[in-house]
Amino acid sequence: MAVLPAAADAVTVRPRRTPRTRISLGRSLAWLFMLGSLLVTLFPFYWMLRTALSNTRALASSSESMLPADFTLGAFERVLGLATTAEAIAQGGSGASVNFWLYLKNSLIVATTTTVGQVFFCAMAAYAFARLTWPGRDQLFFAFITALMIPPIFTTLPNFVLIRDLGLLDTYLGIVLPGLLMTPFSVFFLRQFFLGIPREIEEAAMIDGAGRFRVFLTIILPMSAAPVSTLALLTYITSWNDYFWPLLVGKAESVRVLTVALGIFRSQTPQGSPDWAGLMAATLIAALPILVLYAFLGRRIVNSIGFSGIK
Repeated sequence: MAVLPAAADAVTVRPRRTPRTRISLGRSLAWLFMLGSLLVTLFPFYWMLRTALSNTRALASSSESMLPADFTLGAFERVLGLATTAEAIAQGGSGASVNFWLYLKNSLIVATTTTVGQVFFCAMAAYAFARLTWPGRDQLFFAFITALMIPPIFTTLPNFVLIRDLGLLDTYLGIVLPGLLMTPFSVFFLRQFFLGIPREIEEAAMIDGAGRFRVFLTIILPMSAAPVSTLALLTYITSWNDYFWPLLVGKAESVRVLTVALGIFRSQTPQGSPDWAGLMAATLIAALPILVLYAFLGRRIVNSIGFSGIK
């Protein structure tokens, strides 16, 4: 019996070489541009924190320093009501008080009410435009979408007159009513997603005896959790940052929101110069909820907007 040489049976296995990733000049420039854009975007937040941690009296003499001037937490104590008037003036504050927790509660009430109402009613309108068949549907949707081209400032005066005639000035309802029902962008945003849901799912539910409203609540909304949550986040941020409309109809302190309160706090300067450290501390605290929401849900916003835009 012939014996084959061992060299013939052996199979030489050569290790695979990992391909080296070549960094091109274009990729390097793209990364440098992104890094520069990120630094430019984040620098105002750093400067806001730097100012909030400074002593107001020392800011003028240390305007070129990148570090806090005479580091102190006094600005946060003034904003949160933990410092007396004498302590605030000693640290360079104006002596003005900020009822921060009341204004925070008002902002939460206004933003939450507006978000819940607008998202729910816009979802129903978007479902009607996407699924129901009725005369003039497409023409009405086109007319509705053209409202996106109307600047909001054009509707401010008519809305103010209406709220005044209804006796709703200096009330929560007067602040939230213009944005409580629906907006063209919200309807368009959700309609684009509803068009991509298979009709067979709804037809199967309706064969089992479910009505349109039940299908909407138990099937459409759960399947649209991602775009609905994205729209809710965008609406919440817009309502939270709104300044002009709450200033017009909500001047009373009992319904004053944070954005308006910060503007009034800046104008209360009995010593001649604004309390920049206190103002930046209040702004930073007011912006923290939005920054946290963006940090956790920013990717979902981008993905949902991109998905709805290609429909």
